[in-house]
Amino acid sequence: MFTKSDFLILAAAFLSFLFSISLWFGFLGAINKDAGIFVGLWVPSILAVGNYFKIKAGR
Repeated sequence: MFTKSDFLILAAAFLSFLFSISLWFGFLGAINKDAGIFVGLWVPSILAVGNYFKIKAGR
């Protein structure tokens, strides 16, 4: 099943996704599409790093 670390990794990725969308559409200020794309690239990076540490821990 899911552990606490799984939920933390998914929450970090989801918050990054929401932040990316808010930058792209300008919900928090001026529209900044370049920053939205940059932050959107964090999502797979967060998931990959989380997966790496889970494999490294042997779970």
